[in-house]
Amino acid sequence: MSEIREHMKIVGKDGAHVGTVDRVEGKRIKLTRKDNPEGHKDHHHYIDTKYVGAVEGDVVKLSVNADAVPKSEAA
Repeated sequence: MSEIREHMKIVGKDGAHVGTVDRVEGKRIKLTRKDNPEGHKDHHHYIDTKYVGAVEGDVVKLSVNADAVPKSEAA
């Protein structure tokens, strides 16, 4: 997970955009707020690092499709 840096794009196994890295906090990737869906702009979403399949260049590739990524919320 040390390869994951701010502003990296996160895509699902299907290549669909999931979000942009704000930073890594423990075993979670904090997403930037700009990628939040409407009505969720006031807090951050997180993805567990266990869903990371690979880091290639400036892209974090997940091991599941974008629509299957569970995102947790935190204020």
